[in-house]
Amino acid sequence: MWLVLCSYAPRYCFGKTGFYTMKRVVLFIDGSNFYYGLKSIYGEDKELHNFNFLKLGEKLADKRDLVRVYYYNAPLDYKNNPEKYAKQQKFFDKVKATDKVKLILSRLQKRKIKGTDRYYYAIKGDDIHLASDMIKGAYEGMYDVAVLVSGDGDFIPAVNIIQEKGKLVENAYFKQSLSWHLKQECDKSIKLTKEILDYCFDLK
Repeated sequence: MWLVLCSYAPRYCFGKTGFYTMKRVVLFIDGSNFYYGLKSIYGEDKELHNFNFLKLGEKLADKRDLVRVYYYNAPLDYKNNPEKYAKQQKFFDKVKATDKVKLILSRLQKRKIKGTDRYYYAIKGDDIHLASDMIKGAYEGMYDVAVLVSGDGDFIPAVNIIQEKGKLVENAYFKQSLSWHLKQECDKSIKLTKEILDYCFDLK
């Protein structure tokens, strides 16, 4: 009899009571929400490009088996600010080069502010991609626990579908942008504090 292994297969460990299965954890990070949450704690003292998402994943997995970290964002408009665009691309390159971390890019949509000649930008499609990947991962048996790093209550329907599949969902949130309803629907909630986040920055 052959045992077929895949990258999502549970990891078996041996403890005092014998063999046991480690819970597999996948992080899903709402990039825009994370950026503003980080700014609310550090202001200009810390830069996002020095943040290590693998370290965050390991911290939140907390001795469980970290399978993957998905980070969702959108590229800035090059024409609006070439310098910021180049800086962001350098950050994206670092994310893509980080072990176990996958960058998922959506698009930035330019919108006019009503009654003015000014514009603002909004990320389009990131929430749909994130929710779809969470559900797909649950049905493909990719994880036992999904850690949703966001304060967006719009993810509640996806959370409920995943729980119906028998998976656990934990919500990691910033105090300044938490969704009370999302927090209540999840199986566990983790407040992202300075103590947790300090550990996740690379020195340079």
